[in-house]
Amino acid sequence: MERTLSSGLVFENNVESKASAPLRALSTLLLWQRRIASRRQLARLDARLLADAGISESQRYQELSKPFWR
Repeated sequence: MERTLSSGLVFENNVESKASAPLRALSTLLLWQRRIASRRQLARLDARLLADAGISESQRYQELSKPFWR
């Protein structure tokens, strides 16, 4: 009896993990898209707006140098 229950539980967990994989992929793609958009906005800020936000030129350069997946 235990063997039947445990094999069913493994199957259910496997189904859930397969179903959540596309959601994780979509979530990752949306995160990358937000990073790209925010870095584009950061690149457009002038020195006054950077100072207002408390961001130095070197901090902006570091952020803009990162690939979208980081």
